[in-house]
Amino acid sequence: MRDIRLDNITAVAASSLAGLPDARQRELMQQLLLHLHAYAKTVKLTHAEWRAALAFLHRTGDISSNTRSEFSLLSDVLGLSSLVDLMASTPDATPGSVLGPFHTVGSPWLGNPANLIAGNAGQPVVLRGRVLGAQGQPLVDASIDFWQNADNGLYWQIDPTQPSDNLRCQLKVDAQGNWEVDTIRARPYQIPTDGPVWHDVVAPAGRSAWRAAHVHLIVSAPGHRTLVTELFDAEDPYLDSDAVFGVREALIGRYQLQTDAAAAARLGLQGEQCLVMHTDIVLSPLPAEP
Repeated sequence: MRDIRLDNITAVAASSLAGLPDARQRELMQQLLLHLHAYAKTVKLTHAEWRAALAFLHRTGDISSNTRSEFSLLSDVLGLSSLVDLMASTPDATPGSVLGPFHTVGSPWLGNPANLIAGNAGQPVVLRGRVLGAQGQPLVDASIDFWQNADNGLYWQIDPTQPSDNLRCQLKVDAQGNWEVDTIRARPYQIPTDGPVWHDVVAPAGRSAWRAAHVHLIVSAPGHRTLVTELFDAEDPYLDSDAVFGVREALIGRYQLQTDAAAAARLGLQGEQCLVMHTDIVLSPLPAEP
């Protein structure tokens, strides 16, 4: 079209994507274009603001790597990650929470219970529970991908003193759907403050950089939706100000002092008592194919 004007640019640009062969991709791209144009018109976006936004995206890409995604962090602090998680959650299943920028594919497979303490400082604890279906049945073919930060609050990707497999693993549930991870109590930590997401978005807004203490889980089982979620410590001071909006009431657990001689021995504790958080995880079934 040779006569592009303010009153037709949006429709012309959207129609230019009509040839995308995949219907869902076509819908996603056209709707994104429509909403971007509407945003620019609503806020009366200037050239300087447009150039600043592009420069911000360039800086976000420049600091990202195969072990750190600044774009994931941006999604997190804007609440987009949590919005997608909440839209994907079903009422009778454990709610999802943010993947975060520190997940790495290929964690080592360990036996169940998995012991991650190794040489880590920190308070030894036990995380355990069951993986269940919507009817309360154990999902005996379920597996869990687990990761967390160290006692200094850092993940291995940003702490060169930690081995790359520190405090992360994959494991299979047992014949009753039980899972257990012997580990250290996760610490609250700050989101990265050395990149454009912090300097350009979070800090100027006067927001907290702190994430409430948590561990991450990806739980999967045949015939069920894969769940990406987090488990939070009820005693953490940042539950009401989590920097990435990840806290859900159903994901807050409390450590209880329990008598469990076998677990205490695995944790290297004297006596027969240890701190245990029990959390059952419920997965929703995949929709039936038409």
